[in-house]
Amino acid sequence: MALVQEGTVSHVWPLGTTVDERGVLQLGGCDALELAREFGTPAYIVVEDDLRTRARAFLDAFERHAADYEVHVASKSFPSSPVLRVLAEEGLACDVAGGGELAIALRAGFEPGRIHLHGNAKTERELREALHAGIGDIVIDNFDEIDALERLIPHGSHQRVLIRVAPGVSPDTHPKISTGGPNTKFGFSTHDAPEAIRRLQASDRFDLDGLHMHIGSQILDIAPFRPALEAMARLGEFRTWNLGGGLGVAYTSEQSAPSIEDYVKNKVSLVEELIGPGHRVADEPGRALVAHCCVTLYTVQSVKRNVATWVAVDGGMSDNLRPMLYGARYEAHVVGRPGGGTVCHLAGKHCESGDVLVHDADLADPRPGDVIATPVTGAYGHSMANNYNGGLRPPIVFVKDGDAREVVRRETYDDLLVRDA
Repeated sequence: MALVQEGTVSHVWPLGTTVDERGVLQLGGCDALELAREFGTPAYIVVEDDLRTRARAFLDAFERHAADYEVHVASKSFPSSPVLRVLAEEGLACDVAGGGELAIALRAGFEPGRIHLHGNAKTERELREALHAGIGDIVIDNFDEIDALERLIPHGSHQRVLIRVAPGVSPDTHPKISTGGPNTKFGFSTHDAPEAIRRLQASDRFDLDGLHMHIGSQILDIAPFRPALEAMARLGEFRTWNLGGGLGVAYTSEQSAPSIEDYVKNKVSLVEELIGPGHRVADEPGRALVAHCCVTLYTVQSVKRNVATWVAVDGGMSDNLRPMLYGARYEAHVVGRPGGGTVCHLAGKHCESGDVLVHDADLADPRPGDVIATPVTGAYGHSMANNYNGGLRPPIVFVKDGDAREVVRRETYDDLLVRDA
């Protein structure tokens, strides 16, 4: 898991990352040690050029392969208005999974008509907020939601909708992020979908624009999209085919992932082959847009040795829950000493034995006071950040062309107490 391989930074780091002559990581032209000193740790460091470049790569790939398309950032992956504002500026649409994400997307500057609402248990309040905002699609998840919307949509008005269908296909990913199999909480089964289609088409409240599927996340083999779309194709002819997202990313230097170009080409080709030409293809990249743009910086607090070597930092499951939630794998490096040499467990500071950020990390002689950099933390780090043990959620710092600016401040103790009566 070398930071530098044959003189170049490995592919898990944000675009443009370098290591200077002292061995110090340079992110967006900024010295990682200086970033840690100025903004403290833990801190999410977002390389703005990486974020913009990946957004453009998705748009360019769809432009090459589809006549009619829309790329939606899945806001759940990094629900921060400064991050989403960048993606809105680049021309993406936005998926939201609740009222809070809708508020963030609107603040980020997305046009309401380019915001689309997901969720398997949308509340009436959230549905009212979406209708009031005038969003694009509401993705219908179940029959109860059809009933609720028929009550809420005013007489004489109608709402554009998609139907979410679980095609009964489970990709090779962790069960907790597989969402399209036969036993899932999301969407209609292929057995129930025809009745949902009939009801929506018979109502004067809905404009049924198409079908939606999302088979899972962190997909590194794109072959399962074929049987999934084959199951969807049997349900009829529609303008829009939203194929969800799911493109995986490399979290460690040993991993690889399909290219954006291959992923997009595969999906568009499947629609043209199985459905026919002339349809709108929608896609919802989440982690593949935002994961690599961010590096989390920590400071080592202690090093202890028993059966193993334990290197404890000032963050953990409060700023990156994924390792504890479903065993997600990361790598880590000592800033200023890019080699390895000490195999250890990089542990968080929280009162849970499972609070381990990286098992078997290979660090170069870790010591208290060292700054540790963990790449590929843009997806679901900030999103799932929490206040366990009264921890303060980290700031988000944008870096670009040697300039660093805090776009989300670090929480304070006052923030922890502000809602108390």
